Amino acid sequence: MARTFDELVAMQRAADQAHTRVEELRDQYGPPAHTPWTELQTDTYETAWRAWRDLARDVQSAMTEYAKEQPRRLPPPPCSCTLPHARTGSRGGTPIAPLGSAERNRSS
Repeated sequence: MARTFDELVAMQRAADQAHTRVEELRDQYGPPAHTPWTELQTDTYETAWRAWRDLARDVQSAMTEYAKEQPRRLPPPPCSCTLPHARTGSRGGTPIAPLGSAERNRSS
């Protein structure tokens, strides 16, 4: 299994390349129901498909193991600053009231 993030990336790239090969063969041979494949084409496609399936399974397992080994990180605590935040629309937990007409006239 992968022990580093770079190894995970390499595993994913190998799985992506195997998938690309399967798609290339499918495009090259055409649909098997439309034009029957030769035995060699069938064997080549099935071998490529199995390689892709195995690589995809291995990278998924490696990612799961890698994630389990990583320390859990807690989300940051709520912000207690007095700056307005676009997500909460508040200042330090207090909702921001819209400007009334008197306040709008003063700020212009």
